[in-house]
Amino acid sequence: MNIFRLCGDMSHLAAIIILLLKMWKTRSVAGISGKSQILFATVFTARYLDLFTSFISIYNTCMKVFFIGTVYFTIYLIYMKFKATYDSNHDSFRVEFLIVPVGGLAFLVNHEFAPLEIIWTFSIYLESVAILPQLFMISKTGEAETITSHYLFALGSYRALYLCNWIYRYYAEGFFDLIAVVAGVVQTILYCDFFYLYITKGKGSLLFTNNEIVFKESPLLEV
Repeated sequence: MNIFRLCGDMSHLAAIIILLLKMWKTRSVAGISGKSQILFATVFTARYLDLFTSFISIYNTCMKVFFIGTVYFTIYLIYMKFKATYDSNHDSFRVEFLIVPVGGLAFLVNHEFAPLEIIWTFSIYLESVAILPQLFMISKTGEAETITSHYLFALGSYRALYLCNWIYRYYAEGFFDLIAVVAGVVQTILYCDFFYLYITKGKGSLLFTNNEIVFKESPLLEV
């Protein structure tokens, strides 16, 4: 494992922990898209079907269990425990517009036309767009609080670091996975405007005005 993949994994872990701490401490899921979390649950479930049939390492297994467990726990918090604070009116992205095309693409473009390979490819494609309901929800409400911005930044950083991982592996190992790379590039592009403003404007709350993203200064939420 190289440093880019390790840092990417740690950034992914940090994003999930930030989100869970935010929900648990505030006892609220306001501003969080349940639909994005359902898409992530679909991604992890489809990708880790080999959890009980293929062992790579303790690290790999622990990461798989963590991602699956935390995403379903997040869904439980959103739709059950803190359901009263969930903003279903603004979480209105039509996820079928993502799932159907992604499913079709997985059948058409994959490494091998085999059930598990198609399902794995589907998870790669779906992950690249799974954040769209969250970004759509922010654009509709007009604001994302500070801690949600941290969550999005950590999540986007995870994918950007994985791009560095693939570049490193190409030059160091001669390994190149076109499907994963293209999906990763698409996912990273979705975060580009957010990255720029997060870094240059400071740690404030995201505001959407006149279809532009700006930052409003606000104190950090302790987690």
